[in-house]
Amino acid sequence: MDVRMMKPSDIPHVQLANITNLPENYFLKYYLYHAMSWPQLSYVAVDVSRPPKSPYDPPKIVGYVLAKMEEDPADGVPHGHITSLSVMRTHRRLGLAEKLMRLSQRAMAESYTSSYVSLHVRVSNTAALHLYRDTLGFKVERIEPKYYADGEDAYAMKADLSELRVLSQESEDEGEGVGSAGKAGEGEGGGEKKERKRKVKLGRGLGVGELVERNESGK
Repeated sequence: MDVRMMKPSDIPHVQLANITNLPENYFLKYYLYHAMSWPQLSYVAVDVSRPPKSPYDPPKIVGYVLAKMEEDPADGVPHGHITSLSVMRTHRRLGLAEKLMRLSQRAMAESYTSSYVSLHVRVSNTAALHLYRDTLGFKVERIEPKYYADGEDAYAMKADLSELRVLSQESEDEGEGVGSAGKAGEGEGGGEKKERKRKVKLGRGLGVGELVERNESGK
């Protein structure tokens, strides 16, 4: 099984997995909005047990997580949001959903210094609740009445990412320390300057804000 970041070319196959498994469906441009704005946050699980017969055969995507950063958070705190998560029935109980979620959450903390991650889940979806609450440490913040198009209520949940942020910062600091020492040992006064990384904004700054579907699940 290959779990990797989602590519724009994966979007039709991700949409197929979504339509097959979930009642909350989205337009193709909404997936594209995620892929273009926050390419580090969405992942797919590809079954590679049966290699494609030709280079033109599409990947067999059996699971995905679609995620984004909240661009205008009401609380003013940078945080991520899980838009959709799904695994095909034929590939469940393999830990793919947990793997996809953890990769996305880590990317939120490392790439965007996200303080926490939020999501909505149907109150009747006991399997998803078990994953989010018992395995991934999400907590129920509130119940949103009639959140879904069919009138079902949703749990609004969130999980703290501060620990992942600390680990990310420690790794970055250690990397900078090693780089500085290495440069100092190359020669006195004539060492090369260490290339500095800088953060860049993604999202509406790319001019793709018009692609967002405000009504994510028909609400």
